[in-house]
Amino acid sequence: SRQEVGPACVKTETKREEATDGGSGEAPSAIHSSVSSVASAAGETPGFITEVVLMNSGHELPEGYTCPLCCLPIALPAEKHSRLKSCCMKRLCDGCILASYQRGLGDTCAFCRTPTPDSDAAILAQLRKRVDIKDPDATFILAKAYYYGGFGLQQDIPRAVQLWMEMARLGDMDAQSRIGFLYFKGEGVEKDVARAIRLWQHTAIQGHPQSRHALGAHEDDIGNHGLAVQHWMISAKMGLELSLIEIKLMFMKGHATKAQ
Repeated sequence: SRQEVGPACVKTETKREEATDGGSGEAPSAIHSSVSSVASAAGETPGFITEVVLMNSGHELPEGYTCPLCCLPIALPAEKHSRLKSCCMKRLCDGCILASYQRGLGDTCAFCRTPTPDSDAAILAQLRKRVDIKDPDATFILAKAYYYGGFGLQQDIPRAVQLWMEMARLGDMDAQSRIGFLYFKGEGVEKDVARAIRLWQHTAIQGHPQSRHALGAHEDDIGNHGLAVQHWMISAKMGLELSLIEIKLMFMKGHATKAQ
């Protein structure tokens, strides 16, 4: 999932909500009607996916989890081991960022050599430039800033949902996963758990670890502990530490075995 760039612009998320890059606050019910037309325009609910397909697909990370400088995989969660630069929207691993400091580049971007912005206004200006050229990472972060009121923006949940919906229609997995979270909680849109699950399934079979973890959390909540562990085993093997923590908790509760 995308990481905020520059100064923190959103509040801390709980471990379950973090899996889908979602927030923990309730969205005001008054905004539901204002975003309903946007939600309906996001397309039909993804088709039914069989359990066989769901559990046997999406075991490898998609593109986008590799540092463009060293070409090495970025460990999950990516925000702990890398940084997304607002100037070029490239995610650089901590090792390459450290190496750039050691070479004397200071606060200059190691990828595009642009000076690092020193204020929310400067970061926002860079984000908007990238959004204007349809950069999906910049659009996702701008939407999140609108959702929480970050980077000096006034909170505008309908605008955030609109941006995420547009990205979801274009096939962006992070946006689809986030929209799934919104439907699951009924935040900014009318609650629709079935649609949320379908969205998570659709992205999970494409290798989206956060969606896979969310499916595990849902199965655990409804008592399907064995299936929950299977989902978390997949996302844990992909490198999602949060899933590994859940598996350990399941083992302590007797829902997982040492063999697993």
